Amino acid sequence: MEFTTRGLLTLLHGMGFGALYLLAFSGAIVELRRRYGNRGQASVGPDDEKFLKIYLVTMAVLAWLTVLTGTYLIYPWYRAVPPVGVANLAGFPQRLLQSNPATSAWHSIGMEWKEHVGWLTPIAATMAAAVSIKYGRDLRSHPQLRSAVLCFTVVAFLAAGIAGFFGAMLDKHAPVEGGAVIRLSQGEPR
Repeated sequence: MEFTTRGLLTLLHGMGFGALYLLAFSGAIVELRRRYGNRGQASVGPDDEKFLKIYLVTMAVLAWLTVLTGTYLIYPWYRAVPPVGVANLAGFPQRLLQSNPATSAWHSIGMEWKEHVGWLTPIAATMAAAVSIKYGRDLRSHPQLRSAVLCFTVVAFLAAGIAGFFGAMLDKHAPVEGGAVIRLSQGEPR
């Protein structure tokens, strides 16, 4: 079994940081609703409060890691410009998608979403974590701020979910390939 360094970093970006963020979201939204929902009268001790703050900060860090690795590691490989006269565009994902009318929308819609709207995720997740850290248990007495934290958490999830979907589809049609080959195991010769 082998893969390339670019494939490994793409996997770390999407299935590592991105998928962990999306999985963590369900726990965060349940806990925020339990504590601060309209009927949220759950008793919250100091340990529970500390856990939620650490959880939300961890989610924000995962969101930032996802966006930063995507923007500064994966995206330059995606946008690589082929030398003049290259016929095989497999190593140039953006140009490969744009070369076929059946796949050009994956770039114009999918990658444009990922490039721009994907940045909403870490910003919104950081906002939710920062407000939770600042207000703590007192957030219960600020209904508008509570609603904003819940809304920003949902917006962060939706932006990440859509960006993850487009990322998976883009990788299916035009994967980022190249770099050194990493060989995990070698099959027996036939």
